[in-house]
Amino acid sequence: MIAKIGRSGNLHGALAYNQLKVENENGQILFTNNMIETANGHYSVAQLAQSFTPYLVANRNTEKHTLHISLNPDPKDTVSDGKFREMAEEYMREMGYGEQPFVVFKHTDIDRSHIHIVSVCVDEQGKKISDKFEKMRSMKVCRELERKHGLLPATDKEQKQNDKIFRPVDYKAGDVKSQVASVIRHLPDYYKYQTLGEYNALLSLFNITAEKVEGELQGEMQKGLLYIPLNERGERAGHPFKASLFGKNAGLPALELHFEKSKTALKKHPSQKTLQSAIKIALQYTNDELSFKKKLVEQGINAVVRRNDTGRIYGVTFIDHNSKTVWNGSRLGKELAANTFNDYWNNNIEQEIKEPALLKAKVSTSNYSDLPGEEPHHLFDFLNANQKQEGVCIEALGSLLPDAQGEDHEEQDFANKMKKKKKHERNRQ
Repeated sequence: MIAKIGRSGNLHGALAYNQLKVENENGQILFTNNMIETANGHYSVAQLAQSFTPYLVANRNTEKHTLHISLNPDPKDTVSDGKFREMAEEYMREMGYGEQPFVVFKHTDIDRSHIHIVSVCVDEQGKKISDKFEKMRSMKVCRELERKHGLLPATDKEQKQNDKIFRPVDYKAGDVKSQVASVIRHLPDYYKYQTLGEYNALLSLFNITAEKVEGELQGEMQKGLLYIPLNERGERAGHPFKASLFGKNAGLPALELHFEKSKTALKKHPSQKTLQSAIKIALQYTNDELSFKKKLVEQGINAVVRRNDTGRIYGVTFIDHNSKTVWNGSRLGKELAANTFNDYWNNNIEQEIKEPALLKAKVSTSNYSDLPGEEPHHLFDFLNANQKQEGVCIEALGSLLPDAQGEDHEEQDFANKMKKKKKHERNRQ
C-alpha cells in the first residue's frame, strides 16, 4: 500500500473535490472522526467545513494547514469498506492525527479501489502538529498495515522503477531520446484518449508533441508518426524521433487501436459527470483563462487551450488525472466547446452555464469567509517530481500532481463572488 500526503491552504478545494465524487455517485463518505454530525447522515461542503473552522481560526499563521491524504492498496488487493475504515483510523492515529477532525472518502470511479482523507494539521489550541520525518513514519505505518491486514507490499524496487518514468522532457539535460521513450511507452497503459489532438494535449504536459507524416515508398503511400521534444514555451527544441525507435506500441497503428479501445471504454464513463461539474464550477467563479486553469488544477484537472495565429480559441482539452481520461470540451457538452471559451475570454461574452447540483446544495458561504488565502492544492496521492509553467508536476505511475504557480487566488475572493451572486439574485427578485 502506498500513502501520499498532500498539504495546502485550500480546505474548501479538498472537500469540494471529494464531495463532487459523492454527489455524482462516484464516491461515498466511509467514516468521520470528531466531526459535527447531520440529522440524516448526508453532508454538504459547508457542513463538512464547519468542523474544521475552529481549528483554522485558532491558528492563522500556518499556511498549508489542510491535509489531503490518500491510501492506495495494490490493485490486486480486495479491501472491504470496513477494512478501509479501520486502516484509515489506524493510519491517522499512528501519524499523530487520531484526535483531529477528519473525513474519509472512498472513490469508486476507477478500477483501483482507494480512499482519501481530509483533515487539518493544527490542533484545537492552534498548535501545529509536527511533520518531522513524516515520509519515513508514513512508510513504516503502511508496512505495518500491510502486515496486519494481509495486503500486498509496495517494494523498494517498485518505487525506484516508478521514479524513472513520467517526467517532463528536459532537452537541456541530454539523452532526449530516453526521456521521450520513458513517457510514450507508458502513457497508453494509464490514460484513455480518443484522438491525436487529445493525445497531443496529454503529451504537451511532458514537453512532447506527435505529428503524422505521409510519404511514398516504392510506389506505395506510407504513414508514420514523429515525436518532437518541446521547450517550456511549447516550441520545438530538438530533432524529431521516428516512432519506430520506441517500439511498435509507439507507432501509428498501435495509437489508432488505442483510440478505438478508449472510445469504447469512455462511453458513459463515470468520471464524465464529475469533470463536467468541476469545469462548470471553475467557469462560474473565475473571470479569465489563468484563474480558470488554476481552479481546475486544484481539482487535478489540466485544461489545454489551442489557438490559431489570430488568437482565436479553436480547441480546449481537459485532462482528468484522477480517472486518467482525456476529453475534448465538445465531448463533454456543447456548452463546454471551444466557442464558449473564445466568447468568454476573447470577446467578453459570458455564456449561460447550467449550475451544477453541488453548488445548489451549498447552504451558506459565510463558512468560507474566515479561511486563510488559498494555496495550490496538492489533491492527489502522487510524488512531486518536476514542475511546468502551467502548474503541472509529473510523477510516477502515470499520475500527475497539480501544483499551480503564479499569483495566489484568495479564498476570500471566492466568498465575495458567492456573496455578489446572491446579492444579484436578491436585487433581481
